[in-house]
Amino acid sequence: MKISKIILYDEPTVPEIQIEKIKKFITDTFQIETKIKENFFQPTEDKTSEKIASTRIFDLKKQFKKHNPTQDEVQIEKDNLDTSEKDVMTLYDGFELQNIISENISITDNTLHIIFTNKLTVTFDDEDFRYHARALISSNPTIISTTGVIEAPAKPKQYYLDLMTNFSEDKIQEIKEKYKGGFLEYHDPRLNEMVEGYVLQAILYYVTGEAFCEKKDCRLFNAHWQKDLFYSQIENKKFCEHHQKIINEIKN
Repeated sequence: MKISKIILYDEPTVPEIQIEKIKKFITDTFQIETKIKENFFQPTEDKTSEKIASTRIFDLKKQFKKHNPTQDEVQIEKDNLDTSEKDVMTLYDGFELQNIISENISITDNTLHIIFTNKLTVTFDDEDFRYHARALISSNPTIISTTGVIEAPAKPKQYYLDLMTNFSEDKIQEIKEKYKGGFLEYHDPRLNEMVEGYVLQAILYYVTGEAFCEKKDCRLFNAHWQKDLFYSQIENKKFCEHHQKIINEIKN
């Protein structure tokens, strides 16, 4: 599919996302006209807020069933309050949220809309019959969850094993310090570079229908582990021959 314009919807509650830098990254990589709009989830109308609240997920092992939100939940969405980085994070069905966004923006031919949000998007997997956190909900509009970038790729295996055998608050903090730097955290300055990778995946999916690469040495690699995400997005930052060719074709 041809792409002539990209519209980015800012996420001001996550200052690590440098929207102007992402815009420059896109124009430098693809030479595609890119514009910035305010956050989609800025204070919304009651009806839209209620719809957003109705996509909340409470049971990870059951397929989506529309939630009947409380007035407090609707108000949280209306005020666009931050629901990430909590002891119990709020989960949202990514595809249902995507449908609501589609109803509220004007989608035209050859224009890709990319919405950044701190809401944790999840999708139901029919293979293991449970919801999983997602950083990227592709298609148009695309949703990139900054919370998902932090929570979806797995941390080191030993980190989880250490947590399973240590339950005191002091020990948990000690374990986090032990592995500090080995995975993304909230307010992590490396987040913007990670998001650039998901932006690339969103654009390639829009153009080709293929979002990921299976080669670790490609920046479009589908990283399931944080260490692989660091390698593809920070240490390597290169494309495989196949995807470099596609990027060159888009650029030209």
